[in-house]
Amino acid sequence: MESPVVAVVIPCLNEEAAIGAVVRDVLAMPVREAIVVDNGSTDRTAEVAAAAGARVVSEPVCGYGRACAAGIAALRANTDIVCFLDGDGSDVPAFIPSIIAPLAEDRADFVMGSRIRGKRERGSLTPQQIIAGWLAGVLLGLTYGVRFTDMSPLRAMRVDHLSTLGMREMTYGWNLEMQMRAAAKGFRCLEIPVDHRRRRGGQSKVSGNLMAGLRAAAKIVSTFFRLARELPVERPDFPRGIY
Repeated sequence: MESPVVAVVIPCLNEEAAIGAVVRDVLAMPVREAIVVDNGSTDRTAEVAAAAGARVVSEPVCGYGRACAAGIAALRANTDIVCFLDGDGSDVPAFIPSIIAPLAEDRADFVMGSRIRGKRERGSLTPQQIIAGWLAGVLLGLTYGVRFTDMSPLRAMRVDHLSTLGMREMTYGWNLEMQMRAAAKGFRCLEIPVDHRRRRGGQSKVSGNLMAGLRAAAKIVSTFFRLARELPVERPDFPRGIY
């Protein structure tokens, strides 16, 4: 069987210190290309990413979901699977093969890494992030019957499936929206343990800033309840979340 064409989308905002190593590590995996979306950086993120071998796309209007959407729009026509991870060095690219294999083997439709179930460097996740992942998992389980423990950025989906989701969230609720829409569609959702590290440079836009963290939490909560009203379960007989 022919290997699928895999692209990795890396949304970035001022990640000059980490992005070069991230891109090099990603390109050492079985992927066709790394697409770095420069989301309005004021440092040399774009230049460093390009020098490391990434294809750089500019999305000057800030917003995590907006950057991910720009990366999706930039995918080449022959891309089969798209994987996402952050550009700060906290996600571990060595887990990309484990994330994409269940899709390539048709064992899952949506695969996400769980930082909670994997090995974490001390301080790599704040207590708020751990609680948010747990709470989102509980709510998703009650609403859609899926089992998640995290809202990790390290995730993958076949491009043809992703195109059916109708993603609209342009800020920090994007990851949760993807999980909810995949669950509502009846997609086979698989969560696997992945390791997680402290960021390799720069400053967190959310977890290291109390007010930004509160705004992100509010956006995530509002996204969940808005989508829960809008998204009925389309295939209640379909196998739900799996491990």
